[in-house]
Amino acid sequence: MVGELIGAVAAVCAGGVVYLAAAARVVKQYERGVVFRLGRLHGDVRRPGFTTVIPGVDRMRKVNLQIVTMPIPAQEGITRDNVTVRVDAVVYFKVVDPAAAVVNVEDYRFAVSQMAQTSLRSIIGKSELDDLLSNREKLNQGLELMIDSPAVEWGVTIDRVEIKDVSLPDTMKRSMARQAEADRERRARLINADAEYQASKKLAQAAHQMADTPSALQLRLLQTVMAVAAEKNSTLVLPIPVELLRFLERGGRETGGQGAQAPVEQALGRTGQARDAMEELRHPVEQ
Repeated sequence: MVGELIGAVAAVCAGGVVYLAAAARVVKQYERGVVFRLGRLHGDVRRPGFTTVIPGVDRMRKVNLQIVTMPIPAQEGITRDNVTVRVDAVVYFKVVDPAAAVVNVEDYRFAVSQMAQTSLRSIIGKSELDDLLSNREKLNQGLELMIDSPAVEWGVTIDRVEIKDVSLPDTMKRSMARQAEADRERRARLINADAEYQASKKLAQAAHQMADTPSALQLRLLQTVMAVAAEKNSTLVLPIPVELLRFLERGGRETGGQGAQAPVEQALGRTGQARDAMEELRHPVEQ
């Protein structure tokens, strides 16, 4: 009698262990459990930790709540300004309603992927090439809104969408390179023209200043000669300007006191001295 009782207890315990092993479920921290009882959604979503279901009656499906990084295959299209481009992107999304992600859509990952590809082709057709290259932030926001609108019914929220790369045909790349080169050349010409304009204004002011002081012109001539002679690699032919002779003649007249021919002799003497100075200045240049 006692042996039968012990055997019955052992059988019950064994059956309980088997039942518990079949009914036990463990839900991880980043997961949620959706339970179907006889094909119908039963109760609330199971939280992380240990939980049980009725074997053979309940079926639990686990849903991952982590952010999913899904690359969007490169899509080829024609922009609004008739340029053929190839664009690829990446979408970040996560499940916020596990029950809706299981019940409302067959495969939410595949659905998000197809919606992202369709939205990307639509964005390409509505945008211009300059927007795809330089205004991606605005396009990313528009693409995120287009994907997020239908995904809300699937229990999925779009975290962000980023356009990764824009591929252009080789002919378009060469055209853009020529355009950039032409633009830089235009700016260089404008800078040179502005520099010449400013230089001409300064030269005009210098010319007015030299017109008021004729001796400044002679000093400038001598400075130019000195600058050329410093190189010592060329032959310099320097004409003597008439103004220099007149300047020397006026200097002779101012000395006076040597008779009627004194001014002329002094002027000729100064002219000879000037000629000798020019010869001395020319010889180092010839060397």
